[in-house]
Amino acid sequence: MTIRVLLVDDQALFREGLETLLSVHEDIQVVGQASNGQEALQIATKVQPDVVLMDIRMPILDGVRATHLLKNALPQCRVIVLTTFDDDEYIFDALRTGAVGYLLKDVASAQLVEAIRAAARGESILEPSVAAKVIAEFSRVSRLVPSAQMEHLVDPLSERELEILGQIAKGFSNKEIADQLFIAEGTVKNHVTNILGKLGVRDRTQAALKARELGLL
Repeated sequence: MTIRVLLVDDQALFREGLETLLSVHEDIQVVGQASNGQEALQIATKVQPDVVLMDIRMPILDGVRATHLLKNALPQCRVIVLTTFDDDEYIFDALRTGAVGYLLKDVASAQLVEAIRAAARGESILEPSVAAKVIAEFSRVSRLVPSAQMEHLVDPLSERELEILGQIAKGFSNKEIADQLFIAEGTVKNHVTNILGKLGVRDRTQAALKARELGLL
């Protein structure tokens, strides 16, 4: 399957460099470029990308607002924020509005390519420094939530699902989890689907956050 990617950044040179970088991978096709969030929405409705690489600070319409509008218009589209800014406000706003990943522009090219593939598979991707901030913030929030709100799930997670949830919270991919637990990758995928359903969340990042909130990790 070819992954259709839309590049959104206000720096033309950066977009062109990204397209050149991604063009050498047969399973990735850059189907469009946009210089701001508004242009991204217009192009995305036409080209129907699988994954969008979205900058944060842009003129006319920023990346956070654009992500929110894009997810409403194209729910199946996966947005990865790719930016130079790791401010807490940007990180949390982007994840709350539907981004499945948050990477900094100094990310290694191989890691970026794998992040695109992971996003297309429905997985979430966070820069290690970003993941640490997210976990710290939600751990703080969970301590402020009254215990009465930490009720048990209607359909509790099994021991294996809790084990896999812990690996998800550490940022491991399905393949890495499968290798560590000595089970098939397809089995991990099935467990992840069950975990998302039981927690009532849409992706792996939200699953990790919800697990912290409920005190499961």
